[in-house]
Amino acid sequence: MKRILLKLSGEALAGEKKTGFDEDTVRMVAVQVSRLVQSGIQVGVVIGGGNFWRGRTSENIDRTKADQIGMLATIMNCIYVSEIFRSEGMKTSILTPFECGSFTKLFSKDRANKYFERGMVVFFAGGTGHPYFSTDTGVVLRAVEVEADVILLAKAVDGVYDSDPKLNPNAVRFDEISIDDVIARNLQVVDMTASILARDNKMPMLVFSLNEPDSIIESVMGKFNGTKVTV
Repeated sequence: MKRILLKLSGEALAGEKKTGFDEDTVRMVAVQVSRLVQSGIQVGVVIGGGNFWRGRTSENIDRTKADQIGMLATIMNCIYVSEIFRSEGMKTSILTPFECGSFTKLFSKDRANKYFERGMVVFFAGGTGHPYFSTDTGVVLRAVEVEADVILLAKAVDGVYDSDPKLNPNAVRFDEISIDDVIARNLQVVDMTASILARDNKMPMLVFSLNEPDSIIESVMGKFNGTKVTV
């Protein structure tokens, strides 16, 4: 792999606290990403905002405004994680689809490619910049735009199951499943919009647990313990 896009859930970065940041967890991610960068792999990162805000669960405010708060949550996450990455010796840049003053740079494919070629880890924050689209859709969109080889989905669960393993103790994990089957069975690896975008643009995904030791590195290097979503 030459270029990967890593999706981190906000909840996973919060660790057992469920909200905010768990620095030990973030630093664990940073150490792994640093090893990938040192090996010559270009790394982009998208982070969800669920450790601060889940707009879709709010019934008391306008959906557009709720989604805008979620976009800002992803930017806060990227700023924090970017700084932890820098403390591990990496160079980083944060790109957003809308202006954020001096906090970030405005996204363009050319700018992202320039930063990748400089060996920087590129954070794609702010989702797509539009309401009604999740960070799932954002990560697939950016992966397609920057021509990533694969999307790595680092989650709290260790792969794709035929039902929710939290609710069904007999749920069966797939070692490999096609994106067509994911869509047909509505398995919610990513949301439906993101799934269709991945299918139409032949973007594979690797789904694994962030909590397993060196899971990011092993997913890239072929020692994969999770579910491969094929196209």
